[in-house]
Amino acid sequence: MFSKHPKGLIAAALANMGERFGFYIMMAILTLFISAKFGLSETTTGYIYSAFYASIYILALVGGIIADKTKNFKGTILAGLIMMAVGYLIIAIPTPTPVPSLGLYLGLTCLGLAVIAFGNGLFKGNLQALVGQMYDNPKYSSMRDSGFQIFYMFINIGGFFAPWIAIGVRNWFLKANGYDYDATLPELCHQYLAEGSNMAPQALENLNTLANKVVLDGTQVSDMTTFVNSYLDVFNRGFHYAFMAAIVAMGISLVIYLMNKSKFPDPGKKVKADKTEKVTVSKEEIQMSATEIRQRIYALFAVFGVVIFFWMSFHQNGYSLTYFARDYVNLSVINIDLGFTQIKGAEIFQCVNPFFVVTLTPIIMWFFGRMSQKGKEPSTPMKIAIGMGIAMLAFIFLMVFSFTLPSKDALSTMTAEQIDAIRVTPWIMIGMYFILTVAELFISPLGLSFVSKVAPPHLQGLMQGCWLAATAVGNSLLFIGGILYTTVPIWACWLVFAGATAASMIVMLSMVKWLERVAK
Repeated sequence: MFSKHPKGLIAAALANMGERFGFYIMMAILTLFISAKFGLSETTTGYIYSAFYASIYILALVGGIIADKTKNFKGTILAGLIMMAVGYLIIAIPTPTPVPSLGLYLGLTCLGLAVIAFGNGLFKGNLQALVGQMYDNPKYSSMRDSGFQIFYMFINIGGFFAPWIAIGVRNWFLKANGYDYDATLPELCHQYLAEGSNMAPQALENLNTLANKVVLDGTQVSDMTTFVNSYLDVFNRGFHYAFMAAIVAMGISLVIYLMNKSKFPDPGKKVKADKTEKVTVSKEEIQMSATEIRQRIYALFAVFGVVIFFWMSFHQNGYSLTYFARDYVNLSVINIDLGFTQIKGAEIFQCVNPFFVVTLTPIIMWFFGRMSQKGKEPSTPMKIAIGMGIAMLAFIFLMVFSFTLPSKDALSTMTAEQIDAIRVTPWIMIGMYFILTVAELFISPLGLSFVSKVAPPHLQGLMQGCWLAATAVGNSLLFIGGILYTTVPIWACWLVFAGATAASMIVMLSMVKWLERVAK
């Protein structure tokens, strides 16, 4: 798989894998952490989540500009790694829960997220530009798509293990303090702190039932206020300690990058070389080049516009899909007892997508390789269009199994036993993520490949940043998932995302011929 690729690919992929491992530890638990830590609703949490996820990618545009202007891609990448480690440290520092001051402690968390986002902006797009330059060599140019698929596969190796660490650390701290994990308790605990005995009778009954269930020594809860404060504090300190694991992962990534830094190509040097060569060409050739550059930029921005709606839908995996797993999936059947901790929780589904990326990438690479040998391999734009259609099928699949489920509001009127009775099998989530992952493999790594191939040489970092900026626009719309999740029937929530990806597929198909001409 690796023998025909540039030697620097594996080193770059390993450095990125360590960074992604830390990042996905955080992303696996971020929305549930914000809700459990500060008692915020799904909708309010969504605004913070959307802003953070969007800023990660919009700041990649800034990172690309900085690298292009300074011609110091490697130094920019290094600065990004260091900044992300500092950001993780800020949110990893344990603070009390319930928080004494919502504004102060929520602001501190948002500061840490902002530092992580800026560091990510310096790192992510520029490392992708560096990998893209490896395939500018004619010796490797035909392997560009498969190279980015390998690069993407390594990202998801880190992403697979990250949720296990996050859950294991959180549940270990709960067990060390005499508690078991329950996904729905933090929301009820915050509701009790806000309303006390004025809680809705059914919600108060569910709180009492679950509180007595999670005390490991079997002691009956006699003082609910004491229990609620204690459980929230222990639950969220476990989250803080999980963030510390992300710092360790960043350190590993930093070591790998520094050890191999001298072996990586430097896009900045290539830009300087290109500028030197321009002196020898004719005026007609310069004019033709300018026309081609415009066409390439138009094509790239057309693709950027289409993928916005894919990312708005796909990145619900850390938001409305995680809340769906918490509220509607039978998590009791997912319980891996390691003795010192248990691997169970809604966050566990965050490892399903990376698992399928790692296992399916070689299969899809083989499939496209066989088609290429027969001269029937679809173009990169066509692959992206097909991916949009597959994403639509994923949300239709989940929609079908959601028709009989009650709305989120209705859950508050149901007993704990009634809620358990309507929960669906985890295999539905696994099946949905399987389909969605296939779509991702048709879009994300191949989109990176398309950008690196079509972007003008002197705008490599900027165009990779624009790809990520398009992702940012999609991520800025993630809050729509929370609004839909809490206000409309569950099946209707997934219908909206199926419609968004279907529209993207249709638009992309209408542009395929033009994009293929530009890419040549």
